[in-house]
Amino acid sequence: MTALEKVQAEIARYDHALLRFSARERDGVIELVIDLKQPTAGTHRYYAPIHQRDIDHSQFAWTFQRYLYDCMHDYLVEMFLQTPKNKDRWK
Repeated sequence: MTALEKVQAEIARYDHALLRFSARERDGVIELVIDLKQPTAGTHRYYAPIHQRDIDHSQFAWTFQRYLYDCMHDYLVEMFLQTPKNKDRWK
């Protein structure tokens, strides 16, 4: 099984109401891809590299889950349209 196939097999274990997960190989690097099942204006795809050493690790299923959840958090936070930090932008 290739590294990409291993990641795809792990991704297949997850189903989310709002998000779609996939993986791709780009320039020799495996990337986790997260996007909305129903994309809307102003949203984007999220790409996160998965290191080969993590794919090869005996605890890949567990480390992948943590990485997936961390990436989901980052992706959703990136979709804020306004926060107190950028309040000047909305004046």
